[in-house]
Amino acid sequence: MNIEILHLLEGARQAKGLTVIIDVFRAFSTACYAVSKGAGPVYPVGTVEEAFMLGKSLGNALLVGERNERPPEGFDYGNSPWFLMHADIAGKAVVHTTSSGTQGIVNALSADEIITGSFVNASAIVRYIKERNSSDVSLVCMGYACLYPTDEDTLCAEYIRNELTGTPSDWQEMTSRIRKGSGARFFEKESQTWAPKEDFDLCLDRDRFGFVLKVIRDDERIVLERIDIETRV
Repeated sequence: MNIEILHLLEGARQAKGLTVIIDVFRAFSTACYAVSKGAGPVYPVGTVEEAFMLGKSLGNALLVGERNERPPEGFDYGNSPWFLMHADIAGKAVVHTTSSGTQGIVNALSADEIITGSFVNASAIVRYIKERNSSDVSLVCMGYACLYPTDEDTLCAEYIRNELTGTPSDWQEMTSRIRKGSGARFFEKESQTWAPKEDFDLCLDRDRFGFVLKVIRDDERIVLERIDIETRV
């Protein structure tokens, strides 16, 4: 198995084989929490304009996402697991657009297969990759707004690679690096209305979920399909 760690939009465009688009803070942690609460289908899109158009065509879909970490005007919710956990979203379709994660999905056109990546379902991701036994695995770290790499996405890719290769990871050291580095912004007073401190712990709640979210392109739409891993025989 050839495992390659790639970065940002160029990395998504270069990705091949089984591709994991990683966005820990917060797109693909948020998507997992939404699905776990019974929301869905989840439709990732690239632009705010596409989100409004798709939301209108779907009827009563929720618009979830961010630009510059804040929810775009007219959206129902920001890109926050904490706020979604306390919202009535069960049974509702979600149109999701973010500055990093969903951009990776729409740009990974050369990938054979795409799943989303985060710490909250890391073990499920590892097991899925092992089951698929793809000769090429691309771990794409989307970073901050696709502009520069971030601690959490790079370390998530390294963690997944380590699990696949049988290499130990120092989880405490990883979380400490993230807390002192790119995760520090969640503890700033001015960010609490759009990036609350609770999101930090929720996004780093490793292996909270036993499913992966697989990208399905259907009738010019992209949808995330939940595939339960722990319960499979």
